[in-house]
Amino acid sequence: MARERVVIVGGGFGGLVCARHLDGADVDVLLLDARNYHLFTPLLYQVATALLDPSDIAYPFRTVFRRSRNVRFRQARVTGVDFDARRVSVASGDPIPYDTLVLATGSANAYFGNPELAERTIGMKQLDEAMRLRNHVLSCLERAAQTADPAERAEWLTFVIVGGGPTGVEYAGALAELSDMVLGRDFPELAPGSARVVLVEGADRLLGGFHPRLGGYAADTLRSRGVEVRLGTLVRAATETAAVLSPGETVAARTIVWSAGVGPSDPLPPDTARSRSRRLQVDDRLRFCPGVYAIGDVASVRMGEAELPMLSPPAMQEGRYVARAIRHGGEPAAPFRYRDKGTMATIGRRAAVAQVGPVRLRGFLGWITWLVVHLYYLIGFRNRAAVLASWGWDYLRRDRPIRLIVRSRYDPVVASLMPDERA
Repeated sequence: MARERVVIVGGGFGGLVCARHLDGADVDVLLLDARNYHLFTPLLYQVATALLDPSDIAYPFRTVFRRSRNVRFRQARVTGVDFDARRVSVASGDPIPYDTLVLATGSANAYFGNPELAERTIGMKQLDEAMRLRNHVLSCLERAAQTADPAERAEWLTFVIVGGGPTGVEYAGALAELSDMVLGRDFPELAPGSARVVLVEGADRLLGGFHPRLGGYAADTLRSRGVEVRLGTLVRAATETAAVLSPGETVAARTIVWSAGVGPSDPLPPDTARSRSRRLQVDDRLRFCPGVYAIGDVASVRMGEAELPMLSPPAMQEGRYVARAIRHGGEPAAPFRYRDKGTMATIGRRAAVAQVGPVRLRGFLGWITWLVVHLYYLIGFRNRAAVLASWGWDYLRRDRPIRLIVRSRYDPVVASLMPDERA
């Protein structure tokens, strides 16, 4: 008899962990993803601020499974699922049959139904967005150095960041460090301290998922490093030259970065059974329907009265749980239980916050903890070595050498695999 066919849609943290734990099992596994690499999203902001190369935080799927006998990868964008026929439709090629399906398609930027914000802001969810943001910020510095108009120069040097979660806090701190390094030194035309970084958060504190004291520490640290922290404030509208805040204030800026929220991203129709957050409804064993699991950001997994957050630790634990279930015949022995191993966020040089159960770390100790944990979870020795070397160079020399403004040309072959590519 033919072996069970397992199709995993999405190679994020949950999908990749599931595939790796099925490596060597008595099943045939096909991993599908629109990109040919796994992306370590917690370090995207460091690509966007010219500290790391894109290749430092991405790892090819085919390299991960080059020695596997039963796990294969195919680059394809999934467009739908026929649950009755047990087939997955892809943008290019014939439908792919499955016996067991794992949906791990992750999340995308959510703009709360405001198309203007989607059009006028720059997200930081994908690698191409981080590279665009790096090019954009460096280009803004170049434009600021070329203009003699003080008002226009101020627009080029003002950066508004929407969202005070870990991504917004980390990017704000890194951007403040970048401007402090290059203004007056690499850009002698621009006075040191002339850049303006504004972090806007709708809640009354930063890092809402952390203890209030850690959120307060993050706000105080950012302010001490020149970042304007606006709490209880929303961005109502955005144009090419300004951000309109909820009190009615208009901030003239050529850069508005979006890190205010994400939503699930899946190929299923809107009328599919979903939670209030639009995530797929699953049972206590992560089953969406017979033969189909959903894990990670796309799945509504309950923890008490709340859903598990859209973070990598829940996704990885869910991936391991589903892999064990498939290895044991597809019937989980016990309901899924999430073990909270903590969360953390860095604010900049020698400053971070970490929360592991009742233990709360901040400052230098939190920063060291953050460094060790992120190095540990990076895939590939080469990536770990490259990231560690870049961090060391930046710490000792206060220099970010990857300040290249590059733009690739449109290629029809690449576009055939990645239909959302733009010229």
